[in-house]
Amino acid sequence: MTVDVVLPCLDEAAALPGVLAALPEGYRAIVVDNGSTDGSAEVARAHGARVVTEPRRGFGAAVHAGLLAAEADLVASLDADGSLDPGDLPRLAALVLAGDADLVLGRRRPTPRSAWPFHARVANRALARAIRRATGVALHDLGPMRVARRGDLLALDLQDRRSGYPLEMLLLAVAAGLRVRELDVPYRPRTGRSKVTGTLRGTVVAIADMRRILSAHRERPAHGRQGSEPRS
Repeated sequence: MTVDVVLPCLDEAAALPGVLAALPEGYRAIVVDNGSTDGSAEVARAHGARVVTEPRRGFGAAVHAGLLAAEADLVASLDADGSLDPGDLPRLAALVLAGDADLVLGRRRPTPRSAWPFHARVANRALARAIRRATGVALHDLGPMRVARRGDLLALDLQDRRSGYPLEMLLLAVAAGLRVRELDVPYRPRTGRSKVTGTLRGTVVAIADMRRILSAHRERPAHGRQGSEPRS
């Protein structure tokens, strides 16, 4: 079956050829250009990707634009910087297709360890603990590689358009009774300069966005957070 793969993109011209070439058969790239100035959109088109332009800056804005543009029943997303291997997507998709999960996340395993900056790893561990307390889901990483059915994601009515988007997706998915799983995936050094969590400033901004989403989640009435029972 066809799977649409959303690739949020800000100045990733150097990484895109390798990422797009690594997509498995049946996995269709939707590159969401989020204000690139290095010709990323042209590179993406030259390598067969569909390009969507999202002028509003933000990780959530880019990913959600790709979700809206997707047409396949199953939608995947991952960073366009070469740090994640698109070849791992079928393992995640298989859990959804088999009915064993509704939202599958790739748990990043850095190879080498330096691929994931220390400050980002520390922040991620703290976030994972907060997620476990808030949801009861045994999650270790709020990674950028994920697979779910498009209809399930659209039904969540996601509102954040910044770095809080992945966390909002997870919290609302759990509240809606979706079954969340994670699988280990290798995490490699990215191609080019990091613009978000690879920098200290980007990590600080992401943490602030995550705290805002978690705070809003805690303030919701308990019955509004429980949602339905997980699907069987």
